[in-house]
Amino acid sequence: MRRAGLFVLALGLACPLIGLGAGARSAAAQQIRPPVTTRLSEANKLSIIRYVDGEYAKVVQPLPSVKPGFYLKPGQKLNQKALASALLVSLPAANAGDTVQITGIQFKRKQIVVNINGGSHPHTSFMQRVHVSVGMPWPTPARVVPDQAPGVERIGSTLIVDFGQPVPNITAEQLKSYLAPFLNFNGQRSAAKNWLDTLPPKFRKAIAERKAVVGMDRTMVLAALGRPGHKVRNFPPDGAETEDWIYGEPPGTTIFVTFEGEQVIRVKQYP
Repeated sequence: MRRAGLFVLALGLACPLIGLGAGARSAAAQQIRPPVTTRLSEANKLSIIRYVDGEYAKVVQPLPSVKPGFYLKPGQKLNQKALASALLVSLPAANAGDTVQITGIQFKRKQIVVNINGGSHPHTSFMQRVHVSVGMPWPTPARVVPDQAPGVERIGSTLIVDFGQPVPNITAEQLKSYLAPFLNFNGQRSAAKNWLDTLPPKFRKAIAERKAVVGMDRTMVLAALGRPGHKVRNFPPDGAETEDWIYGEPPGTTIFVTFEGEQVIRVKQYP
């Protein structure tokens, strides 16, 4: 009797799937699996810094200067009620038709924070720090935009792109699309392109291919490869001081970029 009872209980638990075809059972199983998301890669972070940070855009509608920032939810319509409230408690940082500049990007676990014209809470500009950490030599960020009278300083704005989950592996163009309710990047001059256009062709090609080559300076290497995992300084007794930037870890592919002063004098890859 006990065995029979156990059989009936097992049969009852299985009933929801009885009569389902193989495809339906598979779908039912998939529904209880946790969603799989690919987190933002270091390569895409570098690409976002390179092609979004420092860029210019036209304002589509008033930008609130509310602190700590105005939240945008990817895949959802702009919350017009929240925007109206934000504009009631803060001055517009810019109005429709104004030209503004992205002056900082911060990557958090579930958010990407985008500062515009210095951000809604001015501090030491992330653009100044990014010159060291990532290396794109953008113009020194000014909080005065071209469309306003000389000598007039305009407050900045901060947009917080909130994914509600770990930031997925988005591209620079996708981030621009999330900012589209406020910013139109089409037809605006590109800080990244302007800088790249000033470089000799061989360096432009190397940066596009994410390679370091002899003759580059530190800024170019940072633009091509990002921050190194390690830095090692060498002090030979009868030679010039050098510094190795090391990318990768043995036994995997490891790249040594050697600087003498500000210039690359040697690039070696192992194995």
